[in-house]
Amino acid sequence: MNESAFNLQTGSSRRRHLLIILAVAALLVVLEIAGNLPNTTTPLERLELSARDTSFRLRGRRAPNPNIVIVAIDDDSLNWLGERWPWPRSRMAGIVAWLNDAGAQVIALDTFLFDPQPEGEDEALAAALANTPGAVTVNQIFETSTAGVSKQSLTLPLPIYLDVLDGYGITEVERDDDAIVRGINAYKEHLGVTYYNWAFEIARVYLGVEPPGSPSLASVQFAGLSVPLNQRSLMLVDFAGPARTYPTYSAAFVPLGDYAPETFRGKIVLIGATSETLQDLYPTPFSATNLTPGVEIVANAVDTLLTGRFLRLAPPWTTLLLVLIMALAAWFITRIPNPTVAIGGVLGGILIFFVARHLVFMQSGWEFNIVMPSAMLFLGVVLPTLEQAVTQEVEKRRVRGLFSRFISPEMVNQILETQDIATLNKRTELTILFSDIRSFTTISERLTPEEVVGLLNPYLQVMTEIIHRNGGTVDKYEGDAIVAFFGEPMRYPDHAKRAARAALEMRAALKTLTDGWKAEGRFNQTFEMGVGLNTGEVFVGLLGSEQRINYTIIGDAANLAARLQDQTKEFDWPILISGETWAQIQDEFEADFAEAKLLKGKSEPVQIYKLRATKDGTLRVKMWDRDSIPLPAR
Repeated sequence: MNESAFNLQTGSSRRRHLLIILAVAALLVVLEIAGNLPNTTTPLERLELSARDTSFRLRGRRAPNPNIVIVAIDDDSLNWLGERWPWPRSRMAGIVAWLNDAGAQVIALDTFLFDPQPEGEDEALAAALANTPGAVTVNQIFETSTAGVSKQSLTLPLPIYLDVLDGYGITEVERDDDAIVRGINAYKEHLGVTYYNWAFEIARVYLGVEPPGSPSLASVQFAGLSVPLNQRSLMLVDFAGPARTYPTYSAAFVPLGDYAPETFRGKIVLIGATSETLQDLYPTPFSATNLTPGVEIVANAVDTLLTGRFLRLAPPWTTLLLVLIMALAAWFITRIPNPTVAIGGVLGGILIFFVARHLVFMQSGWEFNIVMPSAMLFLGVVLPTLEQAVTQEVEKRRVRGLFSRFISPEMVNQILETQDIATLNKRTELTILFSDIRSFTTISERLTPEEVVGLLNPYLQVMTEIIHRNGGTVDKYEGDAIVAFFGEPMRYPDHAKRAARAALEMRAALKTLTDGWKAEGRFNQTFEMGVGLNTGEVFVGLLGSEQRINYTIIGDAANLAARLQDQTKEFDWPILISGETWAQIQDEFEADFAEAKLLKGKSEPVQIYKLRATKDGTLRVKMWDRDSIPLPAR
């Protein structure tokens, strides 16, 4: 694999990564478009809703509007009075009358005044409300469907209340697809008449401004401000906190004087149910389990209108733009060669985006989608990385299978862990070993194929193990001849010494091998072998085609090793080495100078040495009986 091939492979890998990133971006764009269609919810939308809730929880509680309090129909009130809900309206009249005397500015009743009660009850409550500076309650618009036909019906407070009320409005809160309430329905239309949420009416009466107007899917005009709505005419509520963030007082104890009048003076007082038994509780962004009463959700909505802290969902095109920006960032991160730095880039990018989005939310109330852009950055880096890992694993398996034929499994693992495959092709100095069994061609002519295999297989197995053990690479087998080299693909500075030690061990192992054959009765005499060693510069690398490839060496230094092996017969010595090899091993090995001889293909004489032994005496050449090898009995 030369440099141009490596560049081609790198370019191909980058093109695959780009295609993966573009595919992820396209998928997320489709999901974003689908999520904006009516009655369609994607899994990422649910995650986005949770992310928006996280913004509230990270912000924490904020101080509620001090001019809003709640008078609660709570469990204490129900237990104290011992009366079932709804209470007689005369009792509610007593609470309203006491609040009037305390100086309440607006009293908002979160209770249905649609059906008459026994004589005197409605009159008592209407009289109390008539004395209230600002009295507001609710109406309802019901939607029913029969045989596929939708029908609306409007329910208003009784006429006796309409005469004294300062305002009324719809009371619906809106549950998102995960059942959590994040906003209120700003308005509904019935027979051409627009009815606004009673939170608007409460704020209007308190501020003394004109009713809201110019309703659209995107906004409502109120008190000189444009109240932003999402595409479902939903006003997002800036929740101050979880349940009981607003001051709450038990309704039964208000007329008893348990609370100081100053508690309610000049304030908006919402009267509504907080008891669990009355089932007017909802999950909110601050908690899906610690439910918030509907009346407190209205308090948060009124607070939002009074303070003008409106929440705005960023338009869908911003999400698409952020996805494209993250796709571009993912493309640059995938080009980082260091995996640790790339992972840090992904995590850092998501963290920076999250912090920036949260700061924008805190300062302006804009809520940008975070899940899809973050998913784009994460998947845009992780998926190409996984693809690259899989590709590399496939390549490693291919290389493992290739190199397992030449070097030991341990060396294969080391190569795959420490070396780039593209660096295997190079010109470098190696020590080449060429070995051959003496007169094996003549011997094999008198043996059956099975007998030849019975000799060669154990011989090649033993010799290969010795070469591998000394860090060598088996280039090829040529019948009984073995071509090996030392110094690549794992680089050893002492490659010449390793080759010399392997040559001595191979000859000793051949003696042990043939002695075993004699003990088995197969042969009576010892084989002899010739080994040539040369150290020099060669080209080493992967050569071949897509169908067949080898890891091999090419160069004159390899040819010289073969010539030296041929000379073992002439010099009557089993292991001959070149002067270049001797120069690198003479401190640990013993050898005798044989001759400076002009060999075939060389223009100058070659210094030839007879390798004799290691200096420590552990390995030594011993001349064996060279008689002919008798053939095994047929």
